[in-house]
Amino acid sequence: MKTNSVVKIDPEIMSGAPCFAGTRVPVRTLLDYLEGGDSLDEFLENFPTVAREQAIAFLEQSAESF
Repeated sequence: MKTNSVVKIDPEIMSGAPCFAGTRVPVRTLLDYLEGGDSLDEFLENFPTVAREQAIAFLEQSAESF
């Protein structure tokens, strides 16, 4: 199991897909929303278990990896 404060990868949760820590929401879902033209607010409204801080931290960490 790999984890950090934002994303958790656990084979027991969503077949090991990277999910927001403490949720069963794959991070890919956020990316799909944004790629589809939806806003961060729309994503957070539909997935209330994800904290705004988690989503922003994930996006910032993703940007830093490029």
